[in-house]
Parts: sequence; structure tokens; C-alpha cells
Amino acid sequence: MIKPSDGKLLIKLARESISSYFLQNEPNISTVKHFSDRQGVFVTLYKNKQLRGCIGFPEPVFPLFEAIIKSARSAAFEDPRFPPLQKEELKDIRIEISVLTVPTLIEVKKPEDYFKKIKIGKDGLIIRSSLGSGLLLPQVATEYKWDVKEFLGHLCEKAWLKQDAWKNTNNQIYKFQAQIFKE
Repeated sequence: MIKPSDGKLLIKLARESISSYFLQNEPNISTVKHFSDRQGVFVTLYKNKQLRGCIGFPEPVFPLFEAIIKSARSAAFEDPRFPPLQKEELKDIRIEISVLTVPTLIEVKKPEDYFKKIKIGKDGLIIRSSLGSGLLLPQVATEYKWDVKEFLGHLCEKAWLKQDAWKNTNNQIYKFQAQIFKE
């Protein structure tokens, strides 16, 4: 569990990762090197309360500080849904960091079992199929006031699957939780 004061350091690192990119140098990691445990993380950027970029790592493949640097820069400059962030936009950007738990497979005998095993506002979801994968952070379902069925449907759409692809038990659905820090 990350303390709120440490969350502020992580937000600062994300912002510095983006601003240092414009200067073509690396962010100062001296105050965050101790975040060396590998953890999944997503960095979400908002401009005028609208999504401006969101990229991350669902699995713990990098030390947290490194995952934040990579995710912040990718959210700013490589999210295919948006043009690369311009330097003059940075002052209008608000950053949110979601530090993830390791995703665990939700085991069900029948698709309706998902309704009992997924908690809105607590769980984020990942779907993996032979045709693609998709992820929605826990706060997305709360923000849009979705119930579990709607959450599953939108998850499938995110993976470019049919909205009811969650009913196919060959598709694997994972859940995870997130600790969220905002500017």
C-alpha cells in the first residue's frame, strides 16, 4: 500500500517525465528509486476534465518508478486516440495514476457467475481472447454508473469484441484493484 504522501511523489514523477521529454532529457528519479517493486500502473491524462491520454502496464513488468515514466510519456505522446501532447498543453493537464494489484483470473462455471464475483468501484477488468484483449480501470464503471453487465459489455468493446463476448467462457476475464492518486 502506497501512502498518500508517496502518491504525490509519483504524480510529480509522471509530470516531470512528460516535461523532461520536451527538454530531451530524463526525469530526476533520486526521490523515487525506492519504488523499485514491480507493479502494474496506468497513467491517465485529463485536459478540461476530458480524457487526453491513458496508457499503462497491466502486469508488473517494470519497477514502479520506471513503469510510471514509461506510462506517462506514452499517455502524453503515443496514445493512438489522441495527437501527441504539445508543450503549451502541459499546464492544462491533470494527471491520475492507478497503481494496480496483480490481475487474477475470475473462475466461473457459467457466465452469470461474473455478476457475483465483480465489485463495481473496486475491481478493474481485463478480457483476453484469441481475437484481442482489453482493460478498463475500476474507476471507469463508477464514473459512468455502469452495473456489472454494462461493465462487461464495455470491456468487450474495448477489446474489439462483440458486447456479449464475456458470455463465451473461452474468453478469460481477470480482475484487479487499483490505488488511485490524482492531482
